[in-house]
Amino acid sequence: MKQRLPIGNDQFQIVRAQNAYYVDKTMMIKDFLDYGDVAALITRPRRFGKTLNMTMLREFFDITKNSSSLFEGLDIMKTPYRDYMNSKPVIYISFKDCSGDCAESLRRTLANEILKEYSRYKNVFDGQVDVNDTYVFIFYQTFEKLRSQTISLPELSFTLEHLLRVVADFYHIAPILLIDEYDQPILSSYENGYHSEVRDFFSILYGSALKGNEYLGQALLTGIQRVAKESIFSRLNNIQVYTILDTKYEKYFGLTESETQTLLEYYGLELSADVKAMYDGYMFGKTEIYNPWSIIKYADSGRLENYWTNTSTNYLIRESLREADASFLENFEQLIIEGRVEVAVNLETSFMELKDEYALWGLLINSGYLKIDSYSGTGYGFAVVRIPNREVKSEFQALVAEYTGISNNSLQFMFHSLMEGKMDDFFQSYKKIVLNCTSYYDAKENAYHMLFLGMCITLDGIYKVTSNLESGLGRSDITLEAKNARYPSMIIEFKQGENVEQLKKDALNQIIDKQYDAGLHGNVLYVGIAHDGKKCDMVYRWR
Repeated sequence: MKQRLPIGNDQFQIVRAQNAYYVDKTMMIKDFLDYGDVAALITRPRRFGKTLNMTMLREFFDITKNSSSLFEGLDIMKTPYRDYMNSKPVIYISFKDCSGDCAESLRRTLANEILKEYSRYKNVFDGQVDVNDTYVFIFYQTFEKLRSQTISLPELSFTLEHLLRVVADFYHIAPILLIDEYDQPILSSYENGYHSEVRDFFSILYGSALKGNEYLGQALLTGIQRVAKESIFSRLNNIQVYTILDTKYEKYFGLTESETQTLLEYYGLELSADVKAMYDGYMFGKTEIYNPWSIIKYADSGRLENYWTNTSTNYLIRESLREADASFLENFEQLIIEGRVEVAVNLETSFMELKDEYALWGLLINSGYLKIDSYSGTGYGFAVVRIPNREVKSEFQALVAEYTGISNNSLQFMFHSLMEGKMDDFFQSYKKIVLNCTSYYDAKENAYHMLFLGMCITLDGIYKVTSNLESGLGRSDITLEAKNARYPSMIIEFKQGENVEQLKKDALNQIIDKQYDAGLHGNVLYVGIAHDGKKCDMVYRWR
């Protein structure tokens, strides 16, 4: 009987206790000790194994446990580093579920999470410590305030510092501090519009715990993106950040190709070209990485579907696209039609803090929406980026659909009608889109062009999409070259002005007169579309 897949379970101790399938990442323990960073942050996209690795570190080091059975047969046990097992006190905090629609709501979820570690250590301390000791007294006082939810936000900001000191005094060993998804509550504060109320709290919480704290052994944080030192980390100058560009820790988050192949073969599946096209495409450091959540879900169902894109609301991504400027949209267009684009990126900060196109590209990279093919610079530099795989491309389609105020189903119906030559159905759908997208249109011809191009993501794998490229005697707006003879190729020309009746004809004649169909074979559909604000009209002809 095959091992069960750890779907919906990211706790190392449960995965191992249930004998679920586990990809051995325990050599991360060796690297964590060897690198010796006092405070480090590892940024990775969602669903790439951050929590599983953090709970693995917790179970290995935690001095209050006996973890030998959990690590039996794993790689770390074949090295001298096995002697570090259960040798250090560990403080583990997970902020991945900490959010709230206001500062008070967030305070309550943070207090509840921190209470878990206070409760755990209270059970250790009871009857073993001098309650008259100043810091022990503060510990018990803080525990009661956390338990009763009477602790204020300023008091909450020092809870990690106090816990580190009393634990270090008790064991005479400086503890390891693990904070998983450190940026989730920060994102929640941005999303709900109260970040200014809690910014100082986060600065003090992390600063007091991580900067110059003699009671801290090592600290490791994980999250999706880096928050600038000038922001909540303004008190810190010692934090080491490992992004997807770094070779350190490169193999521990996500699945390598060999790990992916082994997993799929175990469950009777093949690492085929279709699987690679769907879930491959990431590069962490110098290692090719597959999306682990999608691979596990595919191994369970045997169906090539979009799994990763349905695991988050992606608020910040959606908001950032709404605020994108013309320069970003121009590069975004090139990304869609050519599959890659060179852009300036800022990986030193987050889009939450600095809302410009450089931080926006950095957000898309850190969030797993784009893969870096080449990079020059440090935190700020130039990168050649591309959409990593088909699964993520479908997410871009969903983002464009939401941005324009239409559904994916509407997009798919419209393009299905176009591909089948049902032009009346196509144009009725298109007119509805024009009416619904009042926020997008700016009375410029390229606005409609960009909208249509974004929708063309739907046609990936069926058509080769080109835009504004030399063809025949001039430049066409959009050319859709069919990859399958079953479908027609298409040339679409846009015009903007008051006389839509004449302009649609001008657009069609321009396609014909300038021979935009040069090099296209089989059936070719010419489409001229004219716009005047929300008003639009269309004419078409078959070759």
